[in-house]
Amino acid sequence: MSMRIGYGFDSHAFKAGVPLVIGGLPIEHHEGLAGHSDGDVLLHAITDALLGAVSAGDIGTFFPPSDLRWKNADSSIFLRTALEEIAVAGYRIVNIDTVLVLAAPKIGPIAGELRERVAELLGVKPGEVGIKAKTPEGLNQDHVAVAHATVLLESATSPEQLTKMTATAELPEEMDEIATGSVGKKRSLSALGRKIPAFDTDDLT
Repeated sequence: MSMRIGYGFDSHAFKAGVPLVIGGLPIEHHEGLAGHSDGDVLLHAITDALLGAVSAGDIGTFFPPSDLRWKNADSSIFLRTALEEIAVAGYRIVNIDTVLVLAAPKIGPIAGELRERVAELLGVKPGEVGIKAKTPEGLNQDHVAVAHATVLLESATSPEQLTKMTATAELPEEMDEIATGSVGKKRSLSALGRKIPAFDTDDLT
């Protein structure tokens, strides 16, 4: 059995007047995270960890910030693409561990709900998702959210496992149409990053 490890990192500054979304979960807070997309720092880190585990590039390769189609986009699109990439490579998720570094809001009270949401998006059990939070003591990052993600993959043993992964992370209809339209036909997202030249991989913030 083949195993792969992937690591992802992302950071976004807080910004007034935008909703806060972390791990696909809307969170009540007086500021959101600035970004070209929805600024979901946790899903961005997880996406990069998944893509890195199968050497498929990163978010910037697939969804360049220069492309206006991804302005305010739901980060579930990015995550679904990463899931398709690892399925195409013949792997499945064993478990994933994450660390959020931010001064506020407090993650502890919503950690369980956050774990459930991330697990749902990934198509895994909540017990296979680790969510931890730290405060940026001494780092002068009180107005920034940082996310680290590590994922362990193993080679899939059956076609059913791959089918389940590519069917995960259902998107709102209008966002699915955007993702489909970006490459011209259904189910071709998995090849997007390989059909176009490498982009400047600046963060989507």
